[in-house]
Amino acid sequence: MRILGIDPGLQKTGWGIIDSQGHALTYVASGTIKTRSTDPMATRLLALDQGLSEVIAQFNPEESAIEETFVNQNPASALKLGIARGAAFLAPARAGLIVAEYPANLVKKSIVGSGHASKEQIGMMVRTLLPKATPDSEDAADALAIAMCHAHHRLSQIRMGGRMTGAAR
Repeated sequence: MRILGIDPGLQKTGWGIIDSQGHALTYVASGTIKTRSTDPMATRLLALDQGLSEVIAQFNPEESAIEETFVNQNPASALKLGIARGAAFLAPARAGLIVAEYPANLVKKSIVGSGHASKEQIGMMVRTLLPKATPDSEDAADALAIAMCHAHHRLSQIRMGGRMTGAAR
């Protein structure tokens, strides 16, 4: 199963691709889609959608996962993150992929063992669990962690006879 993890952001959206066979995870690719803060909002959202569409076309993931929005104290920042997150849903949904959602603390707990892990701890564990991983940013490392979280939790859901949620099909 090839999985695309997405860490959405308006300025930087991280993406990571892993292959999952049972409990074995293999790094495939990762990167960061960047937008310019001086560009109009529509241009930035288009860049996120096009970047993720290119990743999907190149690597052909079978499922995807995205980090849920957390409550931010700055309403303007929360709104911008929400807009970027919505744009990040489009490319996988258009490709017919499941788009599962995971809270940030569940991703951290699944990868590091603590729901309050730092970005540095996530990056270290991603590189430990996926030795060939070369994320170019913290956002790409987070995206790989999201993909790994999905790989783990999708197996649990399947074993318990559950249905994957968030299907775009």
